[in-house]
Amino acid sequence: MASSLLLSCPLSSFPQRHTVEVRTSSHPLSLSHTKYQRAPNPKLRNSVQFASKFVQFRRILLAGTSIGEQDEENSSLIDEIAVGEDSGAFELTKQKLSSWIYFTLILGSVLFGLNVLWIDNSTGFGKALIVAVESVSDSPEVTMLSLTIIFAAVHSGLASLRDVGEKIVGERAFRVLFAGISLPLAVSTIVYFINHRYEGIQLWQLQSVPGVHQLVWFSSFISFFFLYPSTFNLLEVAAVEKPKMHLWEAGIMRITRHPQMVGQVIWCLAHTVWIGNSVAVAASVGLIGHHLLGVWNGDRRLALRHGKAFEILKTRTSIIPFAAIIDGRQKLPKDYYKEFIRLPYLTITVLTLGVYFAHPIMQSSSFQLHW
Repeated sequence: MASSLLLSCPLSSFPQRHTVEVRTSSHPLSLSHTKYQRAPNPKLRNSVQFASKFVQFRRILLAGTSIGEQDEENSSLIDEIAVGEDSGAFELTKQKLSSWIYFTLILGSVLFGLNVLWIDNSTGFGKALIVAVESVSDSPEVTMLSLTIIFAAVHSGLASLRDVGEKIVGERAFRVLFAGISLPLAVSTIVYFINHRYEGIQLWQLQSVPGVHQLVWFSSFISFFFLYPSTFNLLEVAAVEKPKMHLWEAGIMRITRHPQMVGQVIWCLAHTVWIGNSVAVAASVGLIGHHLLGVWNGDRRLALRHGKAFEILKTRTSIIPFAAIIDGRQKLPKDYYKEFIRLPYLTITVLTLGVYFAHPIMQSSSFQLHW
């Protein structure tokens, strides 16, 4: 019932700001290269006051000065305009049944191919990768860290090549290439961690301490709500729809501009506290390091793609959670909680609980691979 209500009553994520999409190009003074999305409220479209602000806002964007050099009046105007997209929005009326049929077929094909070409030890190459990395050192810590570094280098490296790659092969083809290489490496890293997480040197033992299990469980659960909003766009993830480099602004982005990093840090710290050995520390060091690098790389890529729109977004968001809210740069709407009462977050809740209860199945499946 809850999901049907959410689907039938999509919630707006920008009650306090007028939504404007801004795209800049290599010709910042050319109006023909700048596109704006009209405000969704018909009353606002006819408002002389909003039209005046809109024109003034456009002049600010097309000006040569940086955001930091704008006067107080312009800064106030910029704060009223939403330059990013509404993250987590899902409207059933805009969905096409054919698109989700394609998604299901693609997902099934990917899982089948992943099993045959990578997971199955008799036909795949996953075992060979583990053996090759283990040949470098007998230490499970070294192997764990090495697998994490390999995944991070490939994943972030391909992400950095996205603009060039999409120009050469197109958005959909590059997404297939990106996922086809990153996904097997991620599976290998996860399986190795599951199989070897209790090896290495035991540094502390807190599992019997009252409250630790509850703290670890709650932290792990919360960490999944920090998924980057692009993850929700399953049709783009599967290249059913043309993948885009979105500039998100609502929802979790108000708390931190890099939610994926924050969620990964929370998850790593929780599991390291629970396991308490050197293998868990090695995995956490690799994963946290990868996501800290992603903070710099993500901002760099968004700045190149979105220009001044991203510069504006930076002024009212923060990397450290809640920092922009505390210092007044981010003003939360009164009904901010509605930005989380949506189908994607309901799905995350169900899947996270499902993964927790499926831990025994995941562990037994990983053990059978002998990676």
